[in-house]
Amino acid sequence: MEALLLIGLVVAVFVGYNIGGSSTGPAFGPAVGANAISKVGAAVLMTIFFFVGGWTIGREVVLTLGGDIVPSGLFSLEVSITVLFFIGGALFVGNVFGVPASTSMSAVGSIAGLGIATGQINWETMGVIVSWWIVAPVIAFWVSGVIGRYFYSTINRMVAIPQTEEPTFVLDRSGTIPKITTGEGTDTREAVGTLVLIAIGCYMAFSAGASNVANAIAPLVGSGELAMNPAILLAAGATGLGAFTIARRTLETLGNDITDLPLTAAIVVATVSATIISLLSAAGIPASFVVVATMSIIGLGWGRATRTTTISDSVRGKRQTNVSVGALAADREGERLPKIGDEEPEEIPAASDLFDPATTGRVILLQNFVPAIATLGAYLTFRFLPVFGF
Repeated sequence: MEALLLIGLVVAVFVGYNIGGSSTGPAFGPAVGANAISKVGAAVLMTIFFFVGGWTIGREVVLTLGGDIVPSGLFSLEVSITVLFFIGGALFVGNVFGVPASTSMSAVGSIAGLGIATGQINWETMGVIVSWWIVAPVIAFWVSGVIGRYFYSTINRMVAIPQTEEPTFVLDRSGTIPKITTGEGTDTREAVGTLVLIAIGCYMAFSAGASNVANAIAPLVGSGELAMNPAILLAAGATGLGAFTIARRTLETLGNDITDLPLTAAIVVATVSATIISLLSAAGIPASFVVVATMSIIGLGWGRATRTTTISDSVRGKRQTNVSVGALAADREGERLPKIGDEEPEEIPAASDLFDPATTGRVILLQNFVPAIATLGAYLTFRFLPVFGF
């Protein structure tokens, strides 16, 4: 039994390791890209705030995955390891295709496969979760759309972060106690803007912990083999290991669609998406950050593009709007945008300049297809392999 538990812990660490590798880039990519923080600093903050999110809000999601979808009594150690195997397998499949698979959706799918195979699934809980999977991206689209149309111009002027050749912050060791000070030539605007970027990264890391900590440990906690607090520490440690190692490549390439956006758009999308995911996590609802963020990007681009026409002109058909996510690429941070209705639609770039529809479709397809594989694989395994005795 001790050897089996050790295997379970190793698989949980593997899942957490991959979560750290895939989540650090989206959280701190903009800050690293703007030279606001180093990769090591990003890994440190990712580890800390992932742990805080998991320790506070993430417990609710652990309880949902560990006992609300199926009875916790189903989670024997063997079953827990198998469920974690399918979650880790989903991450692997997503990485093979270059798309980060949703660990939340894969975890729910694996557990749902177990519940269907044993006839002990809680369809009411599943209905609530799936409903929010549909509603949350719609909310992200419309919230971002309103921001893009009515508030994007103001945010764009505020976001500009003038960059000097020297580091924004330096460690002053001249005194008895080292302290962090602003670098030479750094003005207040640059310092404040840099802190905002880092703070948003920390917020996203917190959101990742709140939503994803359960994906690595919920089956083991549900089985009773691992207590909640040690399990969260294990998941946070494994995530930190991934942040310090495999995440370095994603940070270097800013390997997520959200970090390819202009800085203003990246900040808006990160804030909207992290807020929605955090609120859902507080309610015990596991959800996919990538799907929510993708719809937030589309909504923000749509809202920004509609600034070329007023509502009255649009209703009367006097002016056509070139609705394109590429509208987000039309602006420079700090630039004063034209008033609503004063911009020509021809000035809006094509969507392909910023946002490849084919790539977007592939992301959304795999975000749903990979969890479906996890669900089917878990169902067939628990239904037809006699070793589990169901």
